[in-house]
Amino acid sequence: MGSFSPIHLLVLAIVAILLLGGGRFSNLMGDVAKGVKNFKKGMAEEDEPAKPSKRIEAQSRAEPAFDREGDRVRDDR
Repeated sequence: MGSFSPIHLLVLAIVAILLLGGGRFSNLMGDVAKGVKNFKKGMAEEDEPAKPSKRIEAQSRAEPAFDREGDRVRDDR
């Protein structure tokens, strides 16, 4: 009790076909088949080589504007 036998599944399939209609059911199954086919095709294709990401180049180390005594080292004006 509580499990579906093949007879139960057959009755459910017949009711589904009657409610949905034969054409709609076959269209639905066709769409599922196309989806599976496209999925397999996508899995079979080789991935394109990964393009290197554009990275921001680090700037060189900034020179201090003042030395330890407080004298101006560079003039940015």
